[in-house]
Amino acid sequence: MDFQVFVKPAGAACNLSCRYCYYLDTARLYPAGEMPRMPLDLLEDYIVQHFEASPGPVTRFSWHGGEPTVLGLDYFRAIVSLERKHRPPGRRIANGIQTNGLLVDDAWARFFAAEGFTVGLSLDGPADLHDPYRVTRGHEPTHARVVRALERLQQHSVACEILCAVHDLNVGHPLKVYRFFRLVGARSIGLLPVVEAAPGEPGGVSPHTVPAAAYGEFLCAIFDEWMARDTRRIFVQAFDEATRPARGLDHSLCVLRETCGDIPVVEHNGDVYSCDHFVDVRHRLGNLRESRLADLLECPDQLAFGRAKRDTLPRCCRDCDVLAQCHGGCPKDRFTNAPEGDIGLNYLCEGFKRFFRHCAPFAAKVAAEERAPTLEDLVPDVAAAPPVASTGRNDSCRCGSGRKFKHCCLGAAR
Repeated sequence: MDFQVFVKPAGAACNLSCRYCYYLDTARLYPAGEMPRMPLDLLEDYIVQHFEASPGPVTRFSWHGGEPTVLGLDYFRAIVSLERKHRPPGRRIANGIQTNGLLVDDAWARFFAAEGFTVGLSLDGPADLHDPYRVTRGHEPTHARVVRALERLQQHSVACEILCAVHDLNVGHPLKVYRFFRLVGARSIGLLPVVEAAPGEPGGVSPHTVPAAAYGEFLCAIFDEWMARDTRRIFVQAFDEATRPARGLDHSLCVLRETCGDIPVVEHNGDVYSCDHFVDVRHRLGNLRESRLADLLECPDQLAFGRAKRDTLPRCCRDCDVLAQCHGGCPKDRFTNAPEGDIGLNYLCEGFKRFFRHCAPFAAKVAAEERAPTLEDLVPDVAAAPPVASTGRNDSCRCGSGRKFKHCCLGAAR
């Protein structure tokens, strides 16, 4: 089966106190005390189980948090050592890590380069739009340190994707955000909307939540700028996703797929949860010390969780002209009422419609071409920054694994 596991070896531990972070609250599930740390014996058992559950030619590991680098570089050296120890014959390994960048020095960058890691780096735009929310535990700004981390990763030719949280502050400045990313040499950008339901307020949201309509306008403004000058230089995930249904491809982004449930979470103590946004008692599937990962991925509760996204769509979504593009969006954001009164309309619905309709002519044009754009089509000078491949990073990998190229041979080839 095709799956991706978000492994949290440090749990919710983090050296930042981002004001829109949804994950810090998960720390309440575990006793207070020393910083969470997945024991090496459990880490080894997880790696073995992951290989068993992923029998294809490439096995991909995704290291998340909290902030995984707080565990130290030696911990990650142990990770790759254990991966090599247990790698089945002929199997390739692809590692990815998501980080805030504060601890990424030259030693980390050399390690990522040598081991072929793909790095997702959190950066919300220029300093005045990044620093108000992304602060240290001492409430100090972080922008300059993150940019230095990006420069180090670029100097060492590490494949890096900018992960930009779109919130109430930066959503009103789309071109300022995008042009900053272009200025710092971003080659791949993910634009992730911040949505948080307000507790006890039906349909309400937190102050830092991005307004739905503004999110659509934000994407449209960046799309127009990208179309005018950057289609062959910068990869923007949202724009690729907008074309995939017209190209006959499944979405690579989980929130846009028809069903979900194939990106579970493994916590530092081995607990397995249905999804990164559903780390709670109700969605705990089991523990790796008691159950095999392969069994938990296919257990009835997880399969039901995945199908519920499709089966609980409001009637208006089922008849919508952009259903194939969004499939109702992420279940965590489906807390508003549909026009007919149905419960479960996505908070971002208005923004989705604005953006996907705006992109429709582009998607039709791409679909009409003889072949889908490859990475070289989008970024022709990619040869200057390894790896080099002839398959689009979000296309199915040519090795036949059934996985996306960016999570398969693209990572393993470095």
